[in-house]
Amino acid sequence: MSQNPLLILSDNDNIAVALQKIEPGRQFASLGFVAQSAIASGHKVALTEIASGQEIIKYGGVIGIATKDIIPGEHVHVHNVAMAQFQRSQTYGSKAQDTHFVPASERATFQGYRRADGNVGTRNYVGIVTSVNCSASAAKHLAREAERSGLLDQFPGVDGIVPIVHGAGCCIGTDDEAFRKLQSAIWGYATHPNFASVLMLGLGCEANQIPLMLEAYGRPQDKSFQYYTLQSAGGTRKSVEKGLLWLETALEEAVKAKRETVDASHLSVALQCGGSDGYSGITANPALGHAVDLLVKNGGTAALSETPEIYGAEHLLTDRAASPEVGQQLVDLLEWWEEYAAKHGSEMNNNPTPGNKAGGLTTILEKSLGAVAKAGSTKLNGVYKYGEKITAKGLVFVDGPGYDPVSITGEVASGCNMICFTTGRGSCYGNKPVPSIKIASNSAMYARMQDDMDLNCGAIAEGSETVPEAGQRIFEAILETASGTKTRSEELNVGEAEFAPWQTYAQM
Repeated sequence: MSQNPLLILSDNDNIAVALQKIEPGRQFASLGFVAQSAIASGHKVALTEIASGQEIIKYGGVIGIATKDIIPGEHVHVHNVAMAQFQRSQTYGSKAQDTHFVPASERATFQGYRRADGNVGTRNYVGIVTSVNCSASAAKHLAREAERSGLLDQFPGVDGIVPIVHGAGCCIGTDDEAFRKLQSAIWGYATHPNFASVLMLGLGCEANQIPLMLEAYGRPQDKSFQYYTLQSAGGTRKSVEKGLLWLETALEEAVKAKRETVDASHLSVALQCGGSDGYSGITANPALGHAVDLLVKNGGTAALSETPEIYGAEHLLTDRAASPEVGQQLVDLLEWWEEYAAKHGSEMNNNPTPGNKAGGLTTILEKSLGAVAKAGSTKLNGVYKYGEKITAKGLVFVDGPGYDPVSITGEVASGCNMICFTTGRGSCYGNKPVPSIKIASNSAMYARMQDDMDLNCGAIAEGSETVPEAGQRIFEAILETASGTKTRSEELNVGEAEFAPWQTYAQM
């Protein structure tokens, strides 16, 4: 990209994106217009006359309709654009292309922890996973007491002790899909390869009974996996004392794990964007998409999520579906979301957020077209429920909301052992037990928030780096981080409060 003040993304577009603040009255002689008002960086300016009711086109796709006549040089945003419904193609698989895989002997590699079940971890934590909110405080007390006592210092090969707590687990029905979402999220963390050992801790009388969960998922207790309840142990103090005894054994088991060379087919990367702006779909997201293509070619897996944030751009994924069944599964999810939003008196266009709009995004259609760029260009090989274990390789989709902690919780529960998080407004997200690489879409925000940002893709808009070059950097960072290099959030010790299961049930 050049350093021109305006960027036109497609020959069919009737808007351009401002790459710097545009002052009113600035002339664009080559385009035949004058800026009618101040236009912030990342926002849109009209290239042509756009009549009221006419479609607004960006990325070559529809992002809304004009609510009034717009003249060339005018700012195009929420004051003159509304959500639009339009016909999307449903030609499942019509653009799916075979991937040219790297031979197994030549795949990229990283240093990971190979677990007994064949899965590979990128970190080596011990987890205390709660079945219900009623045991959350005890879990946190146990982790703090272990840290205070210096117990963890005796095991330098262990990354830490993580209490996984939440605000659910009781007064809910146990025979519906909503309960399955909660249970699969909890179980997905309890069996995650980034945990060497896990204690499941309950109260005892909750709806989400641990023995029933073990029975449903078929996991026996052993040295690295134990459970008990506060009621059976005799209360909080005795539960903590019992937990400290368990931790000595658990840490002894965990420290036996050593990093070894494994290939990139053992990586499963959660794709996320949060605090997006007008640059996200131009810089960070397509760069991450290029990294995803490299990962898939090396045998790995990438999981796209945030179902509401592909709304209006789903055809770009269904056209790449590996089969008509996969394409239909994705469309079925979106139809569920339309009903879900309507049932709660909401609408799909309630996303983007105020921060997204301040950054230049006007409608969910615009946000979705940019968000889908994270998925690269390979086939869509599978569609999964929230927290459902991913079994396919390559690009897949995991259902989840646009709220980042909830969505990522589902991806991690589904088995992702790395996270790549693009942002334009800035994010301070971290996750334990999975490292989160945060990728800035613009250089100004990156400079302001360097303590939280891992990579900057702003140079793409500035013309000093290409999308493939940035994508290669991201792919290399994924391998390095998976091998043990700490992310910014890990250096700041962020990530113990981000377990947030999706709650869609009736709380009774």
